[in-house]
Amino acid sequence: MVTVALSAVAQREVNYDESKVPQYVLPDVLTCQDGTAVRTKKQWEKKRRPELLRTLFSQEYGFTSEGKVKVQYELLQEDRQALDGTATQQQVMITFSGKGKSVKALMLVFVPNQRKGRVPVFIGYNFRGNHSMLPNEEILYSPYFQRMKNRKDPVLTRNNQASRWPLKYIISRGYALVTMCYQDIFPDNKDGGPESITALLPETDDAQSRWQALGAWAWGSSRIADWVVKQPWANKKQLIVMGHSRQGKASLWAGAQDKRFKVVISNDSGCGGAALSKRCFGETVAIITNAFPHWFCKNFSQYAGREEALPFDQHELLALVAPRYLYVASAEQDDWADQKGEFLSARYASAVYSLYGLEGITTDQMPGLHQPIMNHVGYHIRAGKHDVTQYDWQCYMDFCDKAFNR
Repeated sequence: MVTVALSAVAQREVNYDESKVPQYVLPDVLTCQDGTAVRTKKQWEKKRRPELLRTLFSQEYGFTSEGKVKVQYELLQEDRQALDGTATQQQVMITFSGKGKSVKALMLVFVPNQRKGRVPVFIGYNFRGNHSMLPNEEILYSPYFQRMKNRKDPVLTRNNQASRWPLKYIISRGYALVTMCYQDIFPDNKDGGPESITALLPETDDAQSRWQALGAWAWGSSRIADWVVKQPWANKKQLIVMGHSRQGKASLWAGAQDKRFKVVISNDSGCGGAALSKRCFGETVAIITNAFPHWFCKNFSQYAGREEALPFDQHELLALVAPRYLYVASAEQDDWADQKGEFLSARYASAVYSLYGLEGITTDQMPGLHQPIMNHVGYHIRAGKHDVTQYDWQCYMDFCDKAFNR
């Protein structure tokens, strides 16, 4: 996982004072660029939704390459008595090939043994490799970590991030999980492009709007889904994409593009994810594009310190999930991610759900701690820091149970 230390100047410039949030005007998610008001589902789907997608492609995340790569899936290992006999564990290598190169990524799969019919499936990236989720020696190191030269690096310690993945609990609730280290798809550094899947695909003509890491990670989630929908144990109509922090941003972008994801979950995704950029609270466009220039397309950096000039905001990204189920979560101590901005983004995205006769978030008042809202759009804020906890997972599965009438 990449950690970036902010300069003293940058730290002073971070705003955590609600009274210092500037006055801002959000683009109306139901008003087209030509001023046409959106009043029907057809107008949304045929006109407004496509133009919002184009804007986000060109101004924030970059255009996903329309090229093709060869994708091969190989089962490397299977244990039908994993997690004390409650799950079948698989390790599946994906090989992406194109332009004379190849990139490998390793999926780690858990499927409940006690099931009736096909099961819903969570798809989500881990940060520190598949080995970080369990102490078991048979869990292979993800390809990104296999390349590391310093074998004594603490990040190679097994089970070092297991708290984020309560595997037995997820399995006990009747859900399958497919995960992968996000760095297999695009190494999380400014020089990671040549080792990523983007190097296998044709580049767009406009260098300013080329996709980078977030676009690649979203694309990778869809390639996992390609495999999942062909499995005899998977309910292809009950796919869930879930991500934390930078992967919360990627999960939202994946969900905006790939309608196979019936539930889209953002956990503490903050700036460039669920939080409204125009609030300039916590992490800002200037900070994020300076610290992580490889995440977004180059066009996004033109709004550094100029959030008022943004022709869009993140509630419009969230709205692209409609009419599918959307869940946004925050943490009380995670001011960096702007909890209120995440909530308000979900609130304003709810206007699109109303077109479908669906109930989103209907209040401007944030709920209290551990008081989740679970309509077609869900939200909670929990005690604690920037992390993923069992409480988060409990809420996500409660929400999915409701979405899938389980």
